[in-house]
Amino acid sequence: MTPTKPQAFIRPLSRQRFASFVITLILAMGGLPVHGANENLKIPNLGASSSSLFSAEYEYQLGRAWLRIFRSQVETVDDPLLFDYLENLIFKLVTHSELQDRRIDLVVVDNPTINAFAVPGGVIGIHNGLLLHAQTEDELATVIAHEIAHLSQRHFSRRVEFASKQQPLTLAAMLAGFVLMATAGSDVGLATITAAQAAAQDSALRYSRGNEAEADRVAMQTIVDAGLDPHAASDMFERMLQASRYATGSRIPEFLRTHPLSENRIADTQNRARQYPKQIRSAKLDYQLMRARVVHHLADTPEEAVELFTKELSGSPRSTAAARYGLVLALTDAGRADEAALELDSIWAAKPNQLEYIVADARIDMARNEPHKAAEKLAARLRLRPGNHPLTMVYAEALMNDQQAHVAEEVLVEQSKRRPGDPYLWYLLAEVQGLSGNIIGLHQSRAEYFILKGILDEAEKQLRYALKLVTDDYTTGAKINQRLRDVADMREMLES
Repeated sequence: MTPTKPQAFIRPLSRQRFASFVITLILAMGGLPVHGANENLKIPNLGASSSSLFSAEYEYQLGRAWLRIFRSQVETVDDPLLFDYLENLIFKLVTHSELQDRRIDLVVVDNPTINAFAVPGGVIGIHNGLLLHAQTEDELATVIAHEIAHLSQRHFSRRVEFASKQQPLTLAAMLAGFVLMATAGSDVGLATITAAQAAAQDSALRYSRGNEAEADRVAMQTIVDAGLDPHAASDMFERMLQASRYATGSRIPEFLRTHPLSENRIADTQNRARQYPKQIRSAKLDYQLMRARVVHHLADTPEEAVELFTKELSGSPRSTAAARYGLVLALTDAGRADEAALELDSIWAAKPNQLEYIVADARIDMARNEPHKAAEKLAARLRLRPGNHPLTMVYAEALMNDQQAHVAEEVLVEQSKRRPGDPYLWYLLAEVQGLSGNIIGLHQSRAEYFILKGILDEAEKQLRYALKLVTDDYTTGAKINQRLRDVADMREMLES
């Protein structure tokens, strides 16, 4: 079976501590002294207004701190296939962008609304619901390229610098208001927290028409340089604007609240796109498969997903293969593995090396209680694609289900060196270490999971549990003590 997220272990920060952290973040970004801040991260005194108020390294560290806290407050998606796809798309766009510091971290929010955001320091967030509304990869790419443009143009830094000179008290009060709104715990709290975007990128930045126009222009150049369709931007904007016309109150797409659209802005985008030839692009299978995964994930039950994809196949789907793939996922989760296998056979022959189909086949084997078969197939695939993250993760799950926890542990330990920032990897590693009897390793892996989730009290507890079990292993003890110091530094930043 697929391990579930350890919700029982997760205890989010209190609203007061979360608000305290974000206010500290605001003050630090505004150039005001913050007690206990790392001396290496002091804001430089830059005289010219054309320079950034604070360094890229400072932004990077604050962005990582924000990401840990954000993960403790919202539901995120642990889907290696979706994550891998989005990371590759972002990397493609970043390499064709003006972004200098290309250390990017992705967070996928489990939320059906239309939204994407960028946080200073290179954090890009995408609601999985965005894939429901973007009909093509090019449309999705235009939204992501826009967020990358905000980062590359250092809009946040420039805006805070301007505001600190013009009306610092008003800005601080406004941002503090967004902190309170983000932690109010209402039905729309999740969307509000996302909109806050480190409590600084909403009204203080996003409603700047100049920044939005600049981001549109820079993003379109990125799209063109990446070989994608620049006309997709206006198509996506039109669709979002149309959605807003039928929405009221809190139903207005979150992206439109933080990125206001107008007829003039869409017209400007269309005029800019006309400089380039219109491309006729077929529906890219990789993207349509990801959309199917999101539809399946967001359905209330597997049976509902089966109905959705069956209905889609009875009509005129954008991609028949993707709709059938979605049906495979739904049937598998509904306990109808034999039917799922037949559906998979109908599309697999045309794309025998399609990663999504390979993983789906392994999941069918596990649903049939044949994890050994899945593990053998995946091992053969990994010899051809060593280190592939989605394959590695499902391979570890198959090994664990096949009572080969020791082998699964070896696989995941090696993968953790490649992807140390993946919370789900550390959670799964802790699971297999528990089964293999490596209790010290279990506590260390749980600690890494909790650190990435911003739950530092639990991380410290796990590290102290591990330290008590260490006897004559000096190296392991030293590593645990260093990690305890790291956690203490993180907590000092949050609570100062």
